[in-house]
Amino acid sequence: MSAFKIELKNLIKLTWPLLVAQVTQTLMGVSDTIMAGRFSATDMAAVAIGFSITLPVICFVQGLTLALTPIVSRLDGAAQTSQIVKASYQCLYLVLPIAALLSLLSVFLPYWFSLVPMEAQLRDITVEYVSYILYSLPLFATYQVLRNFCEGLSITKPTMIIMVVGLLVNIPANFILIYGKFGAPAMGGAGCGLATALVFTAMLFSTGLYIYYSKSTSNYRLFDRLVPPFLPDIVSTFKLGLPIALTLLFEVTLFGVVALLLSPFGAQTVASHQIALNFSALMFMFPLSIGMATTIRVGFLLGKNDTDGAKLAAKTAVLLGLSIAIFTACITILARHQIALIYTTENDVIELAMSLLLLASMFQLSDAIQAISAGALRGYKDTTAMFLITFIAYWLIGLPTGVLLSLTDYIVPAMGARGFWIGFICGLTAAAIMLGFRVNHIQRMYAVK
Repeated sequence: MSAFKIELKNLIKLTWPLLVAQVTQTLMGVSDTIMAGRFSATDMAAVAIGFSITLPVICFVQGLTLALTPIVSRLDGAAQTSQIVKASYQCLYLVLPIAALLSLLSVFLPYWFSLVPMEAQLRDITVEYVSYILYSLPLFATYQVLRNFCEGLSITKPTMIIMVVGLLVNIPANFILIYGKFGAPAMGGAGCGLATALVFTAMLFSTGLYIYYSKSTSNYRLFDRLVPPFLPDIVSTFKLGLPIALTLLFEVTLFGVVALLLSPFGAQTVASHQIALNFSALMFMFPLSIGMATTIRVGFLLGKNDTDGAKLAAKTAVLLGLSIAIFTACITILARHQIALIYTTENDVIELAMSLLLLASMFQLSDAIQAISAGALRGYKDTTAMFLITFIAYWLIGLPTGVLLSLTDYIVPAMGARGFWIGFICGLTAAAIMLGFRVNHIQRMYAVK
């Protein structure tokens, strides 16, 4: 079997559990929205607002912990078992104080929301929802450390299984807490926040039990003794994780800004934009999962001092991602009417959503290249360059282009939502080109070492 086929097999083996996990995580958000919406429109709105507020915070914490994956995978490749446990604890010492500090922000929520002009009931439900999420951040941070410990060791199936466990906890917990079943009070949208906190708790303990009892991880004896903090390693993890966290933060806030800028165009435009964005996010799970697997493979092979193998892993991942992106782009183009019909029956919304989905299909190839290249750079521990490139591509190229095309007549007559999606195409294409060049540059640097 050729080296390419072997690497492709290794990547697929790592990728498919991550893909299932990412899709399951998306389904949790969908279930929250649907179940809160069936309780009342106010509760659904509160969940939507609360989710948009807490998502950047969650992404920031998750981004910091993602530094652990390339650290562990490289140590695993170098067979430095004792250092893997030490690195995991240093990551925990980094994120736990940050998560605890962010949790304390819940004290100020009533005051901050009092400054926002919104209906009293909506404000109260939103504050309660956000508070539950913030309270559970330390649990989420600890779960992410344990998850990335496993993934860094190329063990990705537990992530999938435990995420499914999370979904199985989320749906009945939502049902009980939102609607007040089995003697529980009917909490409405706030119940979604408490259910999410319970999900974080379930995933943390499930992952901990797996690590303790599984043969593939029990030999690391992660819980046998407490490794003391070592400041140089904590600082090193922070330097690696902060650019990843900021990248995720800026990506999330970018789409939030676009939604706000589109709001003056009316509900139908925003709804069409949301349909195209929601479906695109689902398709993005493919390159995102491949990118996560690429981080693991590149780090592991570099730990073995196999720079040619790391280069092959990145190349194989890009080819796999492009193949899938061509397929999903074709599906998006051919089935765009049926896709829009899943979300709405309003003809005007369907027509605009179809045109946006056509544009969405055009950036799926660029999206695949940039996501997988970013994953490769995390494996090479080149996260600062990755952050700077994505910031330039999204905020200095994509967003300004979208604003010019959507809201002004400087280049063409104002295009509305379509202009922002052309901006997305420009930003993602720029990111794909720059990240691709950066990966090539890093690989050349490793080749001459």
